[in-house]
Amino acid sequence: MPTCNILIIEDQYKEKALLLNALQEQGYNVEYAIDTSKAIEKIKQDVFDVVISEFQSAQINGLEIVQNVTLLSNSPPVILIAGDCSPQSAVEAMKMGAFDFFVKPIAPGILESSIANALETRSETASRPISKTSKYQIITENYHMKQTMSLAKTVADSKAPVLIQGESGTGKELFARYIHQHSSRNNQLLVALNCAALPDGLLESELFGHEKGAFTGAISRKLGKFELAHQGTILLDEISEMNLYLQAKLLRVLQESEIDRVGGQHPVSIDVRVIATTNREIEATIKEKKFRADLYYRLNVIPLKVLPLRERKDDIPLLAKYFIKKYNQIDNRNVKSISDEALATLMAMAWPGNVRELENVIERAVLLCDGDTIEPNNLFIGESHKVPQHLTSSLQPMEGTLREMERKMIFNTLDKTNGNRTHAADILGISVRTLRNKLNEYKQANITQ
Repeated sequence: MPTCNILIIEDQYKEKALLLNALQEQGYNVEYAIDTSKAIEKIKQDVFDVVISEFQSAQINGLEIVQNVTLLSNSPPVILIAGDCSPQSAVEAMKMGAFDFFVKPIAPGILESSIANALETRSETASRPISKTSKYQIITENYHMKQTMSLAKTVADSKAPVLIQGESGTGKELFARYIHQHSSRNNQLLVALNCAALPDGLLESELFGHEKGAFTGAISRKLGKFELAHQGTILLDEISEMNLYLQAKLLRVLQESEIDRVGGQHPVSIDVRVIATTNREIEATIKEKKFRADLYYRLNVIPLKVLPLRERKDDIPLLAKYFIKKYNQIDNRNVKSISDEALATLMAMAWPGNVRELENVIERAVLLCDGDTIEPNNLFIGESHKVPQHLTSSLQPMEGTLREMERKMIFNTLDKTNGNRTHAADILGISVRTLRNKLNEYKQANITQ
């Protein structure tokens, strides 16, 4: 394991010693500070991968530490540990940018798991200094996608549940964050949870929280994601993977606006906007008795469907340009463009991994490109992807903006198919509806071949 630097901020000798010894035994390089000012000074002077801090004591103010750390250009994740606190304090800390929040005593393995997650997050953000705005930006000129964005923006300020369906890698989470950003809740938390990533027992606790003593190992109260998202938004990713028992509990949350902690005696009122995503056909899972129809109807108040990349290939030139710029910044490269032949190769592919797969291909191409233009041989390693002749010929020659290249490709393909839109759409890898919409756009803008 690579050496990782952890800073402990704790003014109680016994607790500091316990943390120090436990983390050093796991191979971490650990330093400590005993008050807020010394901790902030250390964080500014040295590079730490994770900060673990007491939430509140005579000499330590965890919120002040979080506030100062988040101002740094390469800020480490901060894990806060409290002797006792209110749910509002935990929510405030998370809103300010704390990575995780625990109430003492912490069950064995829980802190270690949080540190591992923090280090993974640290690795991703340290190597990809992209602003939050661009990270969650939806890149499209596709008519259908713009219509979906328009609908999402229209309903953003309501509390109505939203169900976003689409294949993996299409950008469902981007739409969820787009809705949150355009709502009046955007100054509150958006809390995301992948329902497929946790076993059922742990998922219930993560969603609804638990009381001390609710089960073996529950040695303190835990706030669930719904409580942390109070007055904000909760994103339930891959909702179709949730078991039927939890689906019933979720249905009650949507109906009553209250949750029951595991082992709790009284319900807790919440104000949360629910957005759910799935890469499955929900109607099919309902027929298979794997998803409750009543929950589906409750979630599907605002249905959004995100197109797979193969049905919005008119966005490939735009996305390629965006990812080239992104990875120029990340990898300190200076790639200026992509050749027509390389672009034709991308247009000819099926993209089962959708936009995520395209991004990976462009990232690799930027790294492999030894000039200022990406060529077909930069796209793949040890693979041969020949471009169909009709696509290559329809692209030559191509000059101008990406929008002009798209237009030329569409009109050239229509020429070669004698105006047969069905055949042209098949060659271009887009739906007939998408082709029709693009032609209507050109007509409204008085653009001709």
